This record gives sequence, structure tokens and C-alpha cells, in this order.
Amino acid sequence: MVLLQPDPFLSELTSMYERCQEKGSVWVTLKRSSLKSKAQKNKLESKGGGVEYRCLVRATDGKKTISTSLSAKDHLRFQASYATVLRAHMHALKKRERKDKKKTAESDKKQGDVKKPTPKASH
Repeated sequence: MVLLQPDPFLSELTSMYERCQEKGSVWVTLKRSSLKSKAQKNKLESKGGGVEYRCLVRATDGKKTISTSLSAKDHLRFQASYATVLRAHMHALKKRERKDKKKTAESDKKQGDVKKPTPKASH
């Protein structure tokens, strides 16, 4: 796993989306992390110091994994840039057709009007 700065991470994420455009998937996960081991966190907490948490962002296409770490002040700018990258690569998604409520009600009514043959009782 490669830990990148936020801007190179977004550039690599863009190329990852482009590679997987025809076939494949890209998974992006975000989680809170201090980037320290449990022992280091316990040592800081015992001294009374607070642990600074960051946002760890990981992306993988199954072959390559990249990641970046964001501070709270960088998060808004990164989020805006990330949203732009997502919007640019959502062209493969199809819009669902909205069903008109009137048409659905009329078709249901027509199907109810059609008489269905009743089965003959056998003795």
C-alpha cells in the first residue's frame, strides 16, 4: 500500500477509474485513524496527551492499493475535489426510468377488467 499526499492520490484515483472504465471496480474506503500503533496510543493517553485522529482514505481496484491521510483542516478541500472526480466518472451509470403513476394505475385497471377464464370443477 502506497501512502500519497492528497493531490497525487486524487490523480492516481482518476487513472484507476479510467483503467476500470470498461470492466472492473474501484473500492474507496474512509476511516478514522491516528496512524499509530495501540502501544503508542496507550502511551500518549497515559501521559494525558490527546491523540490526533486523521481520516485515512484507501482506494483499490484489486491489483493496486493507494491511500492518503487527511487532517481535519484538509478534509473539506479534499472532499470537494473527490466529489469532482466521482462526478466525472459516473457516466457509466444508467438512469432509471420513472414510471408515471397515472399510467401504472390505468394499466392495473385494464388488467383487472379483463375476464380470466374460470377453471371447470370436476366431479
